[in-house]
Amino acid sequence: MAPTSTRGAIRLARNVLLGARNSWLSIDEPGQLLVPGCEWHISPLGRSYFVNHNTKTTSWRKPALERPPGSLTPECIIEGHSKNIRSLACLDTSCDILSASEDCSIRRWKRDGKSIGGPWDNAGEAVRAMVVSPNQAMFVCGSMDGKLRLWDIAEGSMVGDPWEGDAAVWCLDWSPDGQVIASGSEDSTIRRWNPNIGRQIAPEIKTSHGRVHAVKYSSQGDKFTSGGEDKMICVWSKDGKLLMNIKGHEETVTFLTWSKDDSHIFSSSFDNTIRKWSIDGEELFVFRGHTRAIRSLCLTPDESHLVSASMDCSVRIWDLKTNQPVGDPLLHANELVAVIIFPDGKYIASAGFDAKIYVWSLDAALKQIVSVSICYQRLSKLVFVVSACR
Repeated sequence: MAPTSTRGAIRLARNVLLGARNSWLSIDEPGQLLVPGCEWHISPLGRSYFVNHNTKTTSWRKPALERPPGSLTPECIIEGHSKNIRSLACLDTSCDILSASEDCSIRRWKRDGKSIGGPWDNAGEAVRAMVVSPNQAMFVCGSMDGKLRLWDIAEGSMVGDPWEGDAAVWCLDWSPDGQVIASGSEDSTIRRWNPNIGRQIAPEIKTSHGRVHAVKYSSQGDKFTSGGEDKMICVWSKDGKLLMNIKGHEETVTFLTWSKDDSHIFSSSFDNTIRKWSIDGEELFVFRGHTRAIRSLCLTPDESHLVSASMDCSVRIWDLKTNQPVGDPLLHANELVAVIIFPDGKYIASAGFDAKIYVWSLDAALKQIVSVSICYQRLSKLVFVVSACR
């Protein structure tokens, strides 16, 4: 029988672990690894460790995919955050990048990775969502404490007191006229806020989503969409009246965006697909290619291409004329949750669980596609000539 002190220590450790799993403390759970020959395990104290049968090593560090030879490399990799980056934005005039992270900070960067000023502290709260005002003067971020915080971009300072919410904020959008901010929360509600006073302007909208993962205004601002764990896309009037439910996804809806003319809605999901819908809710196309959940979408300024970021550690570019992926995936070392296109349409920025921002040249990605296509055509002609000579 174990000594009393040992039994007490074991009992105490067990109680700590049980308590941690039922409180705010995060205990790792094994997930999916993309590196063949590797296993994900959890230690008795809840920490992840990884067994790599390829190298016959065990490590606390999660193994990352190796970049295949000849694959496109980013223009730059921006480092500074210490935890997951949950949201990205790009300012229209300067093309500066804003990044919001679970390390409780927001940071501003030049495209070449130079930090502009120091990190902005979000009152010690992890940031889950961020959106910039239409006039580019402000941004608002939402946190796990249920509060929204408004920031002056030029001053780099918080404006007023936090806006009090009741549940963790998972998504945000700002109406095109700048008069309303919509937030989606863990408690299945959508709240609408007056950004000038930081107060709700209407009763909260109770949805069927469970956790609300996505909320997005139409380009005209007369409607907005939402999506979440119930696999449904809801279309609302700007006053909060439910206009339509759109069904089709097989798992949680994670992100939504509208075409500029508001004739189409694009959605992404944990079911590894992107779907294109008519304004009447008809499913027009299902984009397939990612192997894990897709967490973020954006359209190029000319709407010729759609860009997606996935938990499979890749960014993909889709040609909207053919509805097919173009070129090889743009690879990160870890899962992705955010992607944006620069206002000039020249660059893509992506970020996620490795706490780094990758900046990619869209032109280089498309040129690589053209080069591969030309090589393929030349090879096809060569094969045809050789075959004809036999």
